[in-house]
Amino acid sequence: MKTLEILLLPWQQASQSAYPIRKQVFINEQGVPEELELDEFDSSALHALAYQGGQCVGTARLVNLGNGNAQIGRMAVLVNFRGQGIGKQILEKLLLTAQADGLSSVILHAQLTAIPFYEKLGFVAQGPTYDEAGIPHRNMMLLLHKSN
Repeated sequence: MKTLEILLLPWQQASQSAYPIRKQVFINEQGVPEELELDEFDSSALHALAYQGGQCVGTARLVNLGNGNAQIGRMAVLVNFRGQGIGKQILEKLLLTAQADGLSSVILHAQLTAIPFYEKLGFVAQGPTYDEAGIPHRNMMLLLHKSN
């Protein structure tokens, strides 16, 4: 298995690598309308880019919501690289970053099919199922432990 390198960058530096992955996964594969894919949070978020063999194969973002809360979103791994633990490593890197920044909780909007993946990392589903861009989702939350 090739080594995975995960970089954390602002959107200005991340967009050239992150957007093609998000476009492929969300717009092309899942049918999310292109105008919904980019939003006002991209410019302020910290973006994780996963590189394997020099190729960017996965991405996600961490948005600081204030009051000690953050949201992870736009998590995508190219189809040929799924099932290798790349998404888990991206998520763990963003959770460690949130914890190091002193944040107390992280929320995310999980597609129903991804709930078991997030549950393995400690997220708990909350509230009803709802539609986001034509895909059923549920909110999930993880409380972070303060590092001493």
